[in-house]
Amino acid sequence: MTKQTSNSALSDKQLVANYAASFVENGMVVGLGTGSTANYFIEQLARRKQQEGLDVTAVASSIVSTIKAQQLGLSLVAIEHISQLDLYVDGADEITADMSLLKGRGFDLVKEKLLAKASDKFYVMAEQAKCVSRIGEKYPIPVEVAPFSWQMVLRSLEQIGGEGGLRPNNNGDGLAITTHGSLVLDMTFDKSLDANELNAQLNNIPGIVEHGIFYQLATDVFIANHGVIEHRDS
Repeated sequence: MTKQTSNSALSDKQLVANYAASFVENGMVVGLGTGSTANYFIEQLARRKQQEGLDVTAVASSIVSTIKAQQLGLSLVAIEHISQLDLYVDGADEITADMSLLKGRGFDLVKEKLLAKASDKFYVMAEQAKCVSRIGEKYPIPVEVAPFSWQMVLRSLEQIGGEGGLRPNNNGDGLAITTHGSLVLDMTFDKSLDANELNAQLNNIPGIVEHGIFYQLATDVFIANHGVIEHRDS
């Protein structure tokens, strides 16, 4: 575990994104996450390409990050055309001391977990407020389901102690739909279940497309706290 202090006027999100981008090397295939911190990372990659001639190929986890990278002139390859990559960099909604993650407040769980699993290294960028004692402490756990299966999946989730229901869309006049056309169940679970147990139980339920627990996938976590970056590695 290392710490780096900065006197920069940049926000913690910008600092941690720039720190993560400093590890990117020429010739790498880099996965791009989605979200505000990931946007700063994409911007820094583009800046390094322009100022240093950094030569990387990017693969995006969402339409949003694809458009952002295209606008900034990064070279992109479709996820369908790769089987592995050097590095995936993204944020997280919650991070525990053992580097378990909660992700999926957005709508691209499948691509995000695919890229995390296929990468030699998975760097996670976050602010101190994202650190929790257990997964599900601050947010419900998103469970992406095939539309025809949601009631059966919900029943299975309730049988292991889950409570929740379908996520509404942002307008509140319908249901949230993922980029793959799936529905999302936002679920809370008994506090006694740790990330390992819950991850295993969710993986065994038919009808779940993907879920938001990223267990033992992160290789490095960068936590920014008032200009100080803590670097944790596995």
